[in-house]
Amino acid sequence: MAVLALILVAGGVFLLSSRVNLNPMRQTGQALDSLDGVVVFHNGGTGQVHGRNMTADGYNLGLKYQCVEFVKRYYWQHYSHKMPEAYGHAKDFFDRGTAHGELNKQRGLLQFENGGTDRPQKGDLLVFGPTWMNKYGHVAIVSKVEGKSLEVIQQNAGPFGRTRARFVLSGDAGTRIDDKNVLGWLRMPEPA
Repeated sequence: MAVLALILVAGGVFLLSSRVNLNPMRQTGQALDSLDGVVVFHNGGTGQVHGRNMTADGYNLGLKYQCVEFVKRYYWQHYSHKMPEAYGHAKDFFDRGTAHGELNKQRGLLQFENGGTDRPQKGDLLVFGPTWMNKYGHVAIVSKVEGKSLEVIQQNAGPFGRTRARFVLSGDAGTRIDDKNVLGWLRMPEPA
């Protein structure tokens, strides 16, 4: 009975923390960081929703302050790129039916599998699969690649989460990100 009570309390705390901003040092919508002039905002609890962010011409950038909204806003502001499929959760950005190095037609970006033949680059959109605590997955932007490490910038990492995270690159060419949840990354195609 005590174990069941502990599980219920832990579940309640997790649910509350995903719906409420528990960090008194940050306000929802507060600018926290930026890459190439594109700002990362604080979301509060990871499951909080603050309306939809749309461009003036009606392109859907996503739910405000969620991870998807940041990466789509980054690609729209930095590359002037609009994804053909304007909706979907973070995990949906990686199309398992698209071959390594081929065009992911839903996103209009080249897709690379983690551990394939291509090394991640600054500006790539990194896709994480779902976990037991996050069924939607996560997305971030590669902000730096140096030797055997990679840094990403992310939005909605949690009330106390960091906007930057580092990962180890392994393999002779550094083509694998050492995180079991990384599915792969997407990249702008070279101009024709």
